[in-house]
Amino acid sequence: MTVSSKSPQDTACVEPRGESVMRNTVSRHQHVGPPSTLASLLEGRFLLEAALLPAALPLLMEAPHGDEHPVLLLPGFMTGEATLGVLKLFLKNKGYSVHTWGLGVNIGFRSKHVDALPQIIRYLHHTTGQKVSLVGWSLGGVFAFYGALSAPECVRSIITLGSPVSVDSSGNQSPPTMRFLYRLVSHRLGASAHLMQPRVKTLRERRQLALPTSCLYSLTDGVVPPQEATIDGDPALHENIRVPGSHVGLVINGIVMAIIANRLAEPEGQWKPFDPQGLLGRVWHMTSG
Repeated sequence: MTVSSKSPQDTACVEPRGESVMRNTVSRHQHVGPPSTLASLLEGRFLLEAALLPAALPLLMEAPHGDEHPVLLLPGFMTGEATLGVLKLFLKNKGYSVHTWGLGVNIGFRSKHVDALPQIIRYLHHTTGQKVSLVGWSLGGVFAFYGALSAPECVRSIITLGSPVSVDSSGNQSPPTMRFLYRLVSHRLGASAHLMQPRVKTLRERRQLALPTSCLYSLTDGVVPPQEATIDGDPALHENIRVPGSHVGLVINGIVMAIIANRLAEPEGQWKPFDPQGLLGRVWHMTSG
């Protein structure tokens, strides 16, 4: 099933000028089913996105500097800390205390990672004396939600990048190859078995925390469909931000990186929805529609 890049159903998401936007609520994207077959076949375009990153240098240089608060980066399924290297370097240069989870490759929602993550968040909070912002790519965003649910007093904000944070009762709608890989590597019954664990009941029920949360999603994501990468919520705290690009390329996408810096720079306790100005505003409006 293909998705129009200018669907009237995208209400309540932060979108380019000229589209229907409802400010009194935040709603999931109304796409149904898996990502488009074409988007899945073209995931290899992340190599082009990586090659174009130097062209985004003016955008990245204009991005605001941070206040040195800790940021924890969480990798996607079957990836490790190395895949977050470009984003980590960028955020360090912007003045953040950037950390990765130190748990190796993300092989699914297993007890080893689930048990350790809240302790890592509490440790960073204790040692720095500041609340931690969580940035999760793909499945790492689900871990970010779980970590925030487990240690909300230690978390400042959540940012997800193409993460399946809103899975319906019908089950995950990622392409069959991804579902097969999850069953092969993590659990023979698939992701649904992990989501049925009692400790993730809040995640399963899609109840949002009273924490600033930005969910970045792409209509051309070939792995996670937009209805799963977006959330329902309160516009005073929650938002869905459409971005251009592939799923794999989200962590090396100059526009995405600039948006992450924009969101992290929001003063603690004074968070406002995404309203880009300057070069980021112009580029985002041109590319995300």
